[in-house]
Amino acid sequence: MNKNEDPGFDIEQTAGTAWFPDKNKNRRRLYVWGVPVLLVILVTIFVSTSNNAGTVDYQTRKVSRGDLVMTVSATGNLEPTNQVDVGSELSGIIETVEVDYNDAVKVGQVLARLDTDKLKAQVLQSKAALESAQAQVVQMQATLKEARAELKRLTQVHELSGGKVPSQYDLDTAEAALSRARADETGAQAQVAMAKATLEVDETDLAKALIRSPINGIVLSRDVEPGQTVAASLQAPVLFTLAEDLSRMELHVDVDEADVGQVRQGQEATFTVDAHPERVFPARISQVRYGATDTNGVITYETVLSVDNEELLLRPGMTATADITVARVENAVLIPNAALRFTPREEGTEEEESSSGSSMVSKILPRPQRHKKTSDGNQGDSAAGAQQQVWTVKDGVLTPIPVTAGMTDGIMTEIVSGDIEPGMELVVGIMSAKK
Repeated sequence: MNKNEDPGFDIEQTAGTAWFPDKNKNRRRLYVWGVPVLLVILVTIFVSTSNNAGTVDYQTRKVSRGDLVMTVSATGNLEPTNQVDVGSELSGIIETVEVDYNDAVKVGQVLARLDTDKLKAQVLQSKAALESAQAQVVQMQATLKEARAELKRLTQVHELSGGKVPSQYDLDTAEAALSRARADETGAQAQVAMAKATLEVDETDLAKALIRSPINGIVLSRDVEPGQTVAASLQAPVLFTLAEDLSRMELHVDVDEADVGQVRQGQEATFTVDAHPERVFPARISQVRYGATDTNGVITYETVLSVDNEELLLRPGMTATADITVARVENAVLIPNAALRFTPREEGTEEEESSSGSSMVSKILPRPQRHKKTSDGNQGDSAAGAQQQVWTVKDGVLTPIPVTAGMTDGIMTEIVSGDIEPGMELVVGIMSAKK
C-alpha cells in the first residue's frame, strides 16, 4: 500500500504531530490537548468579567462627632527664668571657693575669696593719704586765720593814723596774702575729698575680693578652683553660673514663619523631653518675639513658654518638643480628609478602557484613578469655608453631597454645613473595579 494512502499518516498530518519523533509521544499529547484547554479557560475568564462589567467596590469611612484640636509643633530648650553669670571685677589669686555644683545659695552669700594682702595695703595707703590731706587743711586754715588777722590790724592802724601809715602797698600785700590763704585752704579741702574717694575705691575693691551671690538660686556651674589666677583686664571672667528658682522655668522654642501667625500669648501647650518620654508637661505661651532668626535660610521666631517645675524633673538645657494649641472645636461633625479628596472617575472612562486594544492588560494592571478638577483647575482639598462635596453610596449608586468644610487638623475636617450626620458612610477610595 502506498504511504500517502495510509490513514495513520493522514491523522498525524492533521494533528500536526508528524514533526515529532515517535519517542516523544507524551509531549505530543500535551501540545494536542493543552492548547485547547488554555483557550477554554481564557474565554471563560473573559465572559465572566464581561458579565460583571460596571461593578465597583468602594472603600468607606463613617462620619463621627467629637473635638478637633489644631496644634503647631516647635522644638527648643528649657532655660531658667533668671540666669546670672557671676564674675570678678578684680584680678588676683583665688584663695578659697565656698560653694560647689547644685548648692543652694542666698543673696549676699560668699561664693569665693580673692587674696587680699595687696588690697589691704592699698587701703592703708589711702587712709594715710587722707590723714595727710586733712592735716594740710588744718595748716591752711591756720594760715588763713593769720592772714585775716594781719589785714585787720593794718586796716585799724591806717584808720587811726588818718591814712598816713601803713602805706597802701602794705595794705595790698596783706589782702593778697589773705586771698592766697583762702585758695590754699580750698585746695587742701579738695585734696581731702580726693583722698576720701581713693580710700572708698580701695575699700570697695577689698570688699569685692569676697565674691557674693546676687540672687537666691542654685549653682549651675563653677569654673574656678583655689589657687587659680583671675585676670580681669578687658572682660570680667565668669566664675559661677546661678539659676534663680528652678521651680519656675521657661521653654524657648523656634516657631516657623508659616505658623507664627496662629500663635498668640496665653495659648496653652504641652511638651515632652527625652529624659521623661512617658510624661507630657503643660505650658503656656508668655511671649512671642518679633525678632526673626535666620538659620540657613529658614526664618523662625522665638516663642517663650512658662513652665511649672515644682517636681524639679526638668533641668536647664533640656531639648523639648512642644505642641501649641492654636484652635479647638468641641462636639463637631468630623469627616476624614480622604473623603474630601475622593473624586469618581470621569464618565466614559470605563468604555474607553474596555474598547482599547490592551483591555486584558488593563484588567491585570489598572491605570491610576482620574480626578475631576475643581473650578479653579486644581485638584485635592479646597480651602476651609469653600463649598465642596463628598460622596456616599445610596442603593448602589454613588451620590454627591455638598458640604462646607471648616477647621482641619490634617486628618479630620470639621463640617460646618451640609446633609451629613454622624454614622453616615462616606466614600474615601475604590477598593476594586471589575470590568
